[in-house]
Amino acid sequence: MVTESRAEDAPLTLYLVKRLELVIRSLMDDALRPFGLTTLQYTALTALRHRNGLSSAQLARRSFVRPQTMHTMVLTLEKYGLIERAEDPANRRVLLATLTERGKQVLDECTPLVRELEDRMLSGMDDDRRAGFRRDLKDGYGMLASHANAQRALTNGGGE
Repeated sequence: MVTESRAEDAPLTLYLVKRLELVIRSLMDDALRPFGLTTLQYTALTALRHRNGLSSAQLARRSFVRPQTMHTMVLTLEKYGLIERAEDPANRRVLLATLTERGKQVLDECTPLVRELEDRMLSGMDDDRRAGFRRDLKDGYGMLASHANAQRALTNGGGE
């Protein structure tokens, strides 16, 4: 006889979110591999599509990676002609990354594959449930991002 799990026996929501992230990352890496991209590189390129002219530090924050990781990624994307960098007129020590025409073309080719994965993930949900799922994910992110920012401020002396 099957018994219902008690709430304390159920996996943590954080665990479920991490499992979702891992399967998404695996499937996206598979879909993007023929284009020579990883999920992280695709994320950086899409960040530039939304706001061209970002420094590596800004791009790292928008792409959810460490600045050191982004530095290596930017060099790779530049090497493959997907982005180019130029001095920031306001601060010549900062290089701003922008998408090249080739970068835009690669994104245009990859985006339908990524949307297909999202459609597959949401396929069992009606429009209301999809909207609720997106809202709940945004809310959860907002709560934890706010907490993380507060923790960083304390760690960096901002809480004194």
